[in-house]
Amino acid sequence: MRVLITTFGTRGDVQPYAALARALVAAGHEAHLAIPAGFEDLAGEAAVHPAGSEMLRVVQQVLPELSGPRDALTTLRVMTRAMRGQMQETWDAAREARPDVVVYHPKSLAGPHIAQALRVPGVLSIPLPFYTPTRAFPMPFLGNAWFGARGNRATYAFTRIATVMYGRMINDFRARAGLSSRTGRFADPLRNPDGSAVHALYPYSRHVVPVPADYPDTAHVTGYWFLDAPEWEMPERLARFLDAGEPPVYLGFGSMGFGRGARERRDAILEALSQTGLRGVIATGWGGIAGADASSDDVLVIDAAPHDRIFPSMRAVVHHGGAGSTAAGLRAGRPTLVVPFLGDQPFWGARVHALGAGPEPIAPRRLASLLATRLEQLTTDPSYARRAEELGAAIRAEDGLGGAVRVLEDIAG
Repeated sequence: MRVLITTFGTRGDVQPYAALARALVAAGHEAHLAIPAGFEDLAGEAAVHPAGSEMLRVVQQVLPELSGPRDALTTLRVMTRAMRGQMQETWDAAREARPDVVVYHPKSLAGPHIAQALRVPGVLSIPLPFYTPTRAFPMPFLGNAWFGARGNRATYAFTRIATVMYGRMINDFRARAGLSSRTGRFADPLRNPDGSAVHALYPYSRHVVPVPADYPDTAHVTGYWFLDAPEWEMPERLARFLDAGEPPVYLGFGSMGFGRGARERRDAILEALSQTGLRGVIATGWGGIAGADASSDDVLVIDAAPHDRIFPSMRAVVHHGGAGSTAAGLRAGRPTLVVPFLGDQPFWGARVHALGAGPEPIAPRRLASLLATRLEQLTTDPSYARRAEELGAAIRAEDGLGGAVRVLEDIAG
């Protein structure tokens, strides 16, 4: 079986799909990754086709510098060119790979249309329950809201918005691929043009989000897809800090804020650690927290570290609630406090709290007033540690990658 996997984003977005590619190769299949340049080290023996490198550059370097409407219009034109480029690069990768199945993240807009053009199954994949309508909860971007069973299910109509926002771009690509224009402005991403259902792979744990009773058999909750970093060597400075006292608390918000408010977040963290007497490892990330000058005997500032390697050494973890960070913290069995900024992060924060693995999330604007109290709760309430360890054991017992490979084998077969 030949599988093309296409996704887009930073390392955390690419890593689960690289793990899937490696699992496919280990199972005797041929895997191809269409991903931005710079992540080749994640692929193992899977083939890599650069796709979306310019779009990632725009997201990382240009968007954070926007200063007004004129900049926004200029950037929109640059971003549009970059998105068209990513679609063409993914199409080039597909023609080279000649896949039997195409697995695509929704941010890779060309994915379903490439599958149709090649007349092979297309499988949507995203690490949160975003696309399949259910009465159990509304679409995750609405956080912990509740609209009733029918209202919850109705919120998933939002997932059709891509065909409105990017309709012209999609139709231009379809024409280049020899396809007719996409029918309908609100095309259903879970329906093929012939009306058949699109399979969806959801790489998260059913122990974290139980599988709704009204999910169809084409919605596959496999368990997480982890790609560990065995080649990573812990820096001596970090190892010394961990050996010097009680296990610290990890605090990091990745790229959230694009640097805006980074100093205020740093100051709030340092004050909360001082008030609680806790040791801390602060990961500055890509502009989430300022901190180059904040290290002390009880605080160590780092740029970043693989979560699978550092979280087990922590007493607890505080992060922005990204799907990958949440998975890593729970897998390590560590009590978790989420500070959600946007997107699906409030959803994951609410799930952690509902599962009993951590206190109620904090809005970023309330860090200064609430972080010390929440840290005290996080590290002294034994129920959080107990529940986090139970979840960690359950997650570690899952074989999400093996389940995903079996699903793809069935679909291709």
